[in-house]
Amino acid sequence: MADKKIKIVLVEDDKFLSKMYQSKLSMEGMDVNAAYDGEEGLEMVKKEKPDIILLDIVLPKMEGWDVLKAIKDDLEVKDIPVIILSNLGQEEDVRKGQSLGAADYLIKAHFVPREVIEKIKSILGDK
Repeated sequence: MADKKIKIVLVEDDKFLSKMYQSKLSMEGMDVNAAYDGEEGLEMVKKEKPDIILLDIVLPKMEGWDVLKAIKDDLEVKDIPVIILSNLGQEEDVRKGQSLGAADYLIKAHFVPREVIEKIKSILGDK
């Protein structure tokens, strides 16, 4: 299979959830960098240029919508797929995520880490 590890930036302010995802993704052989607020997440995306981004919406310093807009407006990182991983599950939130260019919108309560990993692999497999 591929020798290159999938590089992920995870932007999640809930430390427990972040550590859990970091652990699960690392066990899958993925390279995970975590940020705990929107500003740090955006800086990390620009520096690391990951293969994919997992982005929460409700974040300190800079909300996820603004992070997503900034990513999609930046020529160097705009093509990196972003999966929104949020507890905001209203239809208008999902539509907003799609309209801003998110590759997918996953509601945390509806997806276990294994399903998130499968989603990552399917999105990157399509590239």
